[in-house]
Amino acid sequence: MKRRSMLALTATAAAHPAAVLAQAPKVYRIAVLETVPAGENTRNFEALRQGLRERGYVEGGNLTIEYRSADGQAERFPALAKELVAGGADLIVTRGTPAARAAKEATSTVPTVMAAIGEPLGVGVVDSLARPGGNITGFSAYVTELAGKRVELLKGAFPSIRRVGFMQHMGNPVAPPQWEATQQAAATLGLSAELVDVRSEAEIGQAFAGLAGRQIDALSVGIDGLTQAHAVLIIRLAAAGKVVTAYPAREFVEAGGLLSYGPSYPDLYFRAASVIDRILRGAKAGDIPVQQPTKLEMVINLKTANTLGVAVPRSMLAAADEVLD
Repeated sequence: MKRRSMLALTATAAAHPAAVLAQAPKVYRIAVLETVPAGENTRNFEALRQGLRERGYVEGGNLTIEYRSADGQAERFPALAKELVAGGADLIVTRGTPAARAAKEATSTVPTVMAAIGEPLGVGVVDSLARPGGNITGFSAYVTELAGKRVELLKGAFPSIRRVGFMQHMGNPVAPPQWEATQQAAATLGLSAELVDVRSEAEIGQAFAGLAGRQIDALSVGIDGLTQAHAVLIIRLAAAGKVVTAYPAREFVEAGGLLSYGPSYPDLYFRAASVIDRILRGAKAGDIPVQQPTKLEMVINLKTANTLGVAVPRSMLAAADEVLD
């Protein structure tokens, strides 16, 4: 009997040597659910991929990444999330509230890592920051607190401004708290604040056409799917109207915006890889605390300042994390 078993094992090894020596490694399927196409999200996406590579996840080896973009249309997220779940994703990575909500509604089992979200607790995506619960965790982008800081930077850089506008889609649940923070900062600095609620590409154009009539001489732009998807349009119209504008992320400044102050989104995406690794190794997403940004950055585009005909104080240039020229 023992001899027959040995012969059978030998025959199996001869026919399938790889199966005996080692089982094929698992190939993890990570789905990325984003607002903008991958080509417009290169820095963040590459930071995520780098973080995964450093933890042993290699595309073409033990990892595949599927990228889906809503192209700035939040109503597309639910269908995209369901498609990714049906496709067998092992984990979903999201950015922004609509994407996180769509993933949460699409599945209660596939873990979701929020690479960045404005106010996860405030919009009901998690039970608490310490124990998010369910199948979701990730990183808060700290957007409310930073909205007021951008008003301070605008006033510090351009002391003559009197009225600052806040531009964002107010249908986004993270927008009202940012508007409140903007008003509070403006009042403290002796400025008037004007709400510029935009909900479509057409409304962005209409809003800029009306800024002069509303005597808005500076603008703070909030971050959401609409402003991300139409960043180039916003930057172009701000330049055409000679409106000094502060943005919520460096990607706007790299596209030609004047200045930005906000979390380093590439850093958040890079850190998301460590959370992904923990989950793929068996940790429960809902047991991993939601984390805060550890790297905030100010980026200034000196070429844009020259085009607008404004001088950025040397003290601000010295304090900037990066000056593009």
